[in-house]
Amino acid sequence: MNSPEKRIYLDHSATSPLHPSVIEHMLPYLTRYFGNPSSIHRLGVDARRGIEDARSRVAAAIGANPEEIIFTSGGTESDNLALVGAARALKEKGNHIITSLIEHHAVLNTCRFLAENGFEVTCVPVDEYGRVDPLQVEKAIRKTTILISVMLANNEIGTIEPVAAIGAVGRDRKICVHTDAVQAVGKIPVNVDILNVDMLSLSAHKINGPKGVGALYIRRGTTVLPLLHGGHQEKGIRNGTENVAGIVGLGRACELASDELESRSILLGRLRDGLQSRICEKIDHIHVNGHPLERLPNILSISVMSAAGDEIVRHMDRKGISISAGAACTSQSVSISHVITATGLKEDFARGTVRLSIGYGNTEAEMTLTADALAETVQKLRAISELESSLGKRRCS
Repeated sequence: MNSPEKRIYLDHSATSPLHPSVIEHMLPYLTRYFGNPSSIHRLGVDARRGIEDARSRVAAAIGANPEEIIFTSGGTESDNLALVGAARALKEKGNHIITSLIEHHAVLNTCRFLAENGFEVTCVPVDEYGRVDPLQVEKAIRKTTILISVMLANNEIGTIEPVAAIGAVGRDRKICVHTDAVQAVGKIPVNVDILNVDMLSLSAHKINGPKGVGALYIRRGTTVLPLLHGGHQEKGIRNGTENVAGIVGLGRACELASDELESRSILLGRLRDGLQSRICEKIDHIHVNGHPLERLPNILSISVMSAAGDEIVRHMDRKGISISAGAACTSQSVSISHVITATGLKEDFARGTVRLSIGYGNTEAEMTLTADALAETVQKLRAISELESSLGKRRCS
């Protein structure tokens, strides 16, 4: 097995490596500026200054005001705070929530929790590309609907959802709208006003920031009740001593992602398209998942006939290449992804689904090596599958 230094890393949608500039900005807050940001002495004031500077950087990246940014421990907490916090705040107005079948589990499982606690949830379907139809969302609205949550871009297949249109529906009906933009921020332009959303979740470690920190945008005038109870941090919406160094890292990561958005998007798209072309040339009986045009520039999801996704990942890992079997959060499960199931892909293809996600540091040469390794892997697995099938038939005869 290749050493970690020589590996080809194509699992950036699961987590991404820290950008050197992010590390540089974080280090002083791990050493020199170690004070509690709630303290009024100099070290506390210095820590607070770092947090507020980061808040401004995060807000600028999504077109928000700094006071509308609440720091959290990551995308999952942001999603939970948005859905549970808003649902509880709005329960006197109704108890119905709308989401989609292909949301991240941080949203789906939170909706399941709410459904077990007096709320009603409608999951709208998607088309073969994993796209939600805004008309389906509009048709699902009831008099008791209080919240709509549809992700901006899917973490498994990269499809970009028509959130602006969905948000407009919610705004017309005076319904609170949330979007999970964890995968979208830093890959495509994100502006909360253009998207017509009241809440938006994002995470640092998807954009070359540190793990364990994220943010929730809450539009001014939107009421969200806290999940945690303690001090007064983050306007009392997210209590607990802030992860100062992590927050500073998130701020710098957002700033870099915003400043380099166009060039990054072009580079990632070129690498992804080149990788896709090579793979499709070398491997037959393959299906490319997601929308052909409305998709993130860095995600390539493919489904291969007669080769299990988890086995492809293991064989590629032995070759020194890190990829994912669908979503990293469920990669240890052999069941077919709920996202792939929702698109209606046939089972013989669906079981061979893998995700290759490109990011900071990847090169054209790595795409060539990856395509060659994947073709070799699929050929080997198909040969094994064919042999096992042949032996099975002989035993039955």
